[in-house]
Amino acid sequence: MGDLVVGIDVGTHKICTLVGEVRPEDIYVVGLGIEPSAGMKKGVVNDVNALSAAIGKSVRKAEKSSGYDINRAFVSVAGSHISSLTSRGITTIVGPRSVQAEDLEKAMAVARGIAIPHNREVLHVVPRSYTLDGQEGIRSPIGMHCFRLEVDAHIITASTTSLANLEDAVETAGVLVDRFILNPLAAGDAVLTSHERDMGAVIIDIGGGTTDLAIFIDGTVWHTAIIPVGGNHVTQDITYWMRVPFELAEQVKMQRGHADMDAVAESEVFPVEPFGGDILQVKRRDLAMVIEARFEEIFDLAEKEIKRSGYAGLLRAGAVITGGSSQLPGYRELASRILNVPVRLAQPEKITGIADTLKNPSYSTSVGLLRLGLEMDSMTEKETSDNAGLPVSRWGRVMNDFLRRFLPQDD
Repeated sequence: MGDLVVGIDVGTHKICTLVGEVRPEDIYVVGLGIEPSAGMKKGVVNDVNALSAAIGKSVRKAEKSSGYDINRAFVSVAGSHISSLTSRGITTIVGPRSVQAEDLEKAMAVARGIAIPHNREVLHVVPRSYTLDGQEGIRSPIGMHCFRLEVDAHIITASTTSLANLEDAVETAGVLVDRFILNPLAAGDAVLTSHERDMGAVIIDIGGGTTDLAIFIDGTVWHTAIIPVGGNHVTQDITYWMRVPFELAEQVKMQRGHADMDAVAESEVFPVEPFGGDILQVKRRDLAMVIEARFEEIFDLAEKEIKRSGYAGLLRAGAVITGGSSQLPGYRELASRILNVPVRLAQPEKITGIADTLKNPSYSTSVGLLRLGLEMDSMTEKETSDNAGLPVSRWGRVMNDFLRRFLPQDD
């Protein structure tokens, strides 16, 4: 499809398929398909057939709006099966020469070659920093001279069976998976500024089934985590409390909800019809109490994860919060109080075309997934062959572009 690339954001709450054109100043969206999700729980597939049907409907909508047949896509992935660790790769530079791209690839290959359980596989390997002959903190070593090159890499792994089930669901819908991309990496790409990446920031993407977290420092990813609690848990709390269907609880949450009980007047009430059929007058302040309690749990878990990473003191730019469950009033103040850092609410920017719907925190992962896909997929004529003049496989080019995308760059 030329300069077009496809991304499928597979979430617990919704499936979003985007078709976009790469342009220097923005992303021009030419196709969009949004469908309620099915067969997913907390980011993990629990019904392949139901999920495949939902993905198929989303893809067909995107095909209809774009006028293109979709047969390949970059696909988002999250879930409690995701984990991460740090690894170090070392290689030597033979001869009196400077560091070349192939040297970085060798060091990254060594870092990737760690022992992991047979039921897990490496999803991403992201370089954090380099050491040249003992000199630490090198951000871009290409062109520099040394004898010993070391890379400090962040490695993200996933359950092999979880990825296989998700891939089966996508391929049953008639689409091949070009590559899985972790949700918080995509969301961070969509909403973080370069200054936030450099100064240190945590992106917290609160979706329906999970809360996805990634810490960026010195321009690259230092830590990632998936918390198995999200906006659907808030809605479930409301269903138990009000005894109403899930769909009505979601509607009440979005229309009447507030994340700060003290900011709601005691006198505010609204009507609700529970399962019994008798209309009740519900205090909005009581609803806010239920919502605030669950969001406090989410941010407490996020704070514990940030502290566990060891990088809490390096987040000078604070927290950037996005995702479909981040839109309630009082949310930013609650997050700032618990996390004890500056907090900014964010949504995707620099998107045009049929993109009005996408300018919403709900679609940060969707748009970021497309942006990463565009970066991976866009190649210059020079990048289509290696040093020997032989064609480079598309998969190899995707890997090289992905590493280049997250490789720290000097200002």
